[in-house]
Amino acid sequence: MRIISIKKLKEFWCIYKDSEQYLKAWYAEAKKANWENPSDIKKYYKNASFIANNRAIFNIKGNKYRLIVAIKYEFKIVYIRFIGTHDEYDKINAGEI
Repeated sequence: MRIISIKKLKEFWCIYKDSEQYLKAWYAEAKKANWENPSDIKKYYKNASFIANNRAIFNIKGNKYRLIVAIKYEFKIVYIRFIGTHDEYDKINAGEI
C-alpha cells in the first residue's frame, strides 16, 4: 500500500516518543500489505475498527493512541487522517475527519 503521509506520523512520534516504534512497525506492515477490503486488514489487526467513508481505526500501543486512515482499496492508497491520544480521539468525529 502507498501511505500518505508519513510526515503526520513523524510529527506525532516526535511529541509522543513512546509511540515511535509502534508507528514505525505499523507503517512498515501497511506499506508491504496488499489490502483489498476490511477483512484483509482484520486478518492482521484483530482490533481494527471500520467506519463510514472507508475509514479504518487502529489501536496503537495497547490502545493508548488511535490512528485513523482512509483507504482507497482500488488504488492501494492509505491516507493518514488522524493520529492522537485516546482522549483526543474521543473529542473528534472519526467518520468525518
